[in-house]
Amino acid sequence: MIKKIEGILAATFSTFDENGSLDLSLVPKVVDKLVEDGVQGIYIGGTNGEGLSLTLEERMAIAEAYMKAIDKRILLFVHVGHSSIKSAQILAAHAQQIGADAISAVAAFYFKPSSAENLANCMAEIASAASETPFYYYHMPAVTGVTISVLDFLKFAETKIPSLVGVKYTAHTLHEFQSCLNYANGKYDILYGYDELLLPALSIGAKGAIGSTYSFAAPMYLKVIKLFKEGKLTEAAAIHYQCVQMIGILGKLSPIPTQKQILKLLGLDLGGCRLPLISLTDEQANEVKEYLESVDFFSNLKKAQLSNH
Repeated sequence: MIKKIEGILAATFSTFDENGSLDLSLVPKVVDKLVEDGVQGIYIGGTNGEGLSLTLEERMAIAEAYMKAIDKRILLFVHVGHSSIKSAQILAAHAQQIGADAISAVAAFYFKPSSAENLANCMAEIASAASETPFYYYHMPAVTGVTISVLDFLKFAETKIPSLVGVKYTAHTLHEFQSCLNYANGKYDILYGYDELLLPALSIGAKGAIGSTYSFAAPMYLKVIKLFKEGKLTEAAAIHYQCVQMIGILGKLSPIPTQKQILKLLGLDLGGCRLPLISLTDEQANEVKEYLESVDFFSNLKKAQLSNH
């Protein structure tokens, strides 16, 4: 079993060529950048990786490419969630076979689990296909529509899923997040998933987090964590607000295409998106650049990079 995560894991984005096919040659560039940025690990195939828009074969190929590129330098978490439990089991078994450090799964989102016990049974089926690999339930009600109490889930899951290590908790309900952190004397690794609430989450006990903007702004968030640990809360809040300002553009346009555009502005072009997501127009791409310049994002990022080295 892996130790509890302290620090951040970057939820990475899909890598496509101009024809919309996978371009796995880009994966080493993504990994090298994130290793340099100082993240603890990488979370693939989730929301930002458009995992649910990919075929099983594509998802397995991506996992293999990341495993090879990481080469044991940092952790690899593989999202295996699927509306078909059998398909999720195939992905889970494959992730274990290639040596992933952990697997994770969202709840089924078409036919949804009806209760905490039902949810735990579904996750137990998935986890059983990779029983030697640490398992994290991925709670993201805004996307899945599954609003079942995570605290209730843990009460059922702890006896049904021997490999259960924790939860990727992506919701604004910080009171429940704190309850999960403290459940069973802090037994589980509850990783927070909303980047714009990282500092509040730290203040109530979070130690680790998984997020999309950590793929390109990790140095700023690591600065927040460092300042928080040093008790410099005013300074931490100031850097956190810089992150919040940057995140402001994600709500104005489509979040995932916008973040891929930010990466492109930083010199890492990962291609477009799969339908139903739509890449930004040239006008929208320019809007992103102008907005980020208006909130000094590029200079703030550079300052954080320099101060962390």
